[in-house]
Amino acid sequence: MKTFLKVIGGILVCLVLLLLVLSITGFEPRGGTPGLWLKGQAVTTPVADWSFTDKIPVIEVQTNTWYMIPHSVHTFCVAYNGQLYLTSVYRAGLTYPNGRNWNSNVARDPHVRLKIGDQVYDRTLSYVTDPAERAVVIQLKAKKYPQQKIAPGSTINVFHVLDN
Repeated sequence: MKTFLKVIGGILVCLVLLLLVLSITGFEPRGGTPGLWLKGQAVTTPVADWSFTDKIPVIEVQTNTWYMIPHSVHTFCVAYNGQLYLTSVYRAGLTYPNGRNWNSNVARDPHVRLKIGDQVYDRTLSYVTDPAERAVVIQLKAKKYPQQKIAPGSTINVFHVLDN
């Protein structure tokens, strides 16, 4: 029994040390693989105009999991009327918030960290339900990302980025 407890204790110590190292280094998403913490220069002031993101193809979003280890992924963004929006496409058969870990995390806790270039922004996401606002953002997304083909029957979720 003592040996078993020592082995379990050793494993737990190693996991804590691994998480400590990863929290310092970040372990950001690479390619299609999700990551953990996003690191960069923190921007704490409100952003009056997010249109600078029109030139940035992909940003990173870090969400908070229920087990308290961050989950970060690459995602698309669109600026509309100076405001920033994130989108998430679900092929037919998947629904919000199921099917995407980051969407499920946002449904539970809307506080996120965005990484744009080398800067990070702690913000809150709000699910957009207004049909007119959604339609404009989706239209702007199609214009910004013409290479992304959305299959018939897909659902596009739209999130509005708010200052904390």
